[in-house]
Amino acid sequence: MIFNIIQALLLLGIVAAAFLALKKKDLLTGVIGMAAMSLLLSAEFFILQAPDVAIAEAAIGAGLTTAIYVIAINKTSRWENGSKD
Repeated sequence: MIFNIIQALLLLGIVAAAFLALKKKDLLTGVIGMAAMSLLLSAEFFILQAPDVAIAEAAIGAGLTTAIYVIAINKTSRWENGSKD
């Protein structure tokens, strides 16, 4: 019972973070949404008893990819199409 509730909350958080990442015009907020989605997905993999996949998702998805995107945003414009929310 509690396992199903935790999984449902994680999946809801993954969808919410993905929606945040897609809809925000602020690119840095979108990257933070992607990192949150990746961390929640990593927790889901861990719950599904795939710790090696969870570690890889956390390290590459949330860590390395987020760092690369933040560096790229710092070298370009932070706002999509030059407009703010």
